[in-house]
Amino acid sequence: MNAEEVRKSYTEKLNELKNEVEEMGRISTDAISLAIDSLVELDEEKIKKVEELDRQIYRYDRDIEEKGLNLIALQAPVASDLRMIGTCLKIITDLDRIGRYSKDITKVTKRLTGEPHMKKLISIPNMAELTIEMVDLSVKAFMKEDEDMIDEIYEKEEKVDAYYDETFREILTYMMEDSNNITKGTQYVLVIRYLERIADHACNIAERVVYMETGERVEHELES
Repeated sequence: MNAEEVRKSYTEKLNELKNEVEEMGRISTDAISLAIDSLVELDEEKIKKVEELDRQIYRYDRDIEEKGLNLIALQAPVASDLRMIGTCLKIITDLDRIGRYSKDITKVTKRLTGEPHMKKLISIPNMAELTIEMVDLSVKAFMKEDEDMIDEIYEKEEKVDAYYDETFREILTYMMEDSNNITKGTQYVLVIRYLERIADHACNIAERVVYMETGERVEHELES
């Protein structure tokens, strides 16, 4: 291949890498949605679907990592391309964690299956919807190479934090009013904690986009 063909092939591989990250992001948001549905409906079939999505996420993680490392090793990318590839490799770690948290939510569903909810679940699905929006926006920011979208993601994170505080207090009240609610309430607290972690990972992705585009690091407190 001549130089032009080599460059074209390289560009196609970069685009393929980005597209796989986008697809991994879509699967991750599907996993969150299905995990919450499994909880609300106490649906064991949806648990199986989440487990399959988690396996798909894992396969994408391995595939993208291999392709990204090969591009670095074989193509000697310029600084901007190197940041983009490095960002891909970082983002897939966040998306993999999001998949794991979705699977963790289904573990709560398994523990609650067979027993009715202590109350109708409204706050938790609303909180989940916001976290899904955050993950979707962060991946879109990556695809559009738009670092300015981080502001909207941060705004949604504040709402997620508010939902967490409100829902935690609500669950705690039910537990204090009736000790029979303690076991279930503890499980609900785990779910909102997982959703809060997912929101943190969405912020992390957005911050990686800022670095990819500007070379500047934005620090965000993220618990693993």
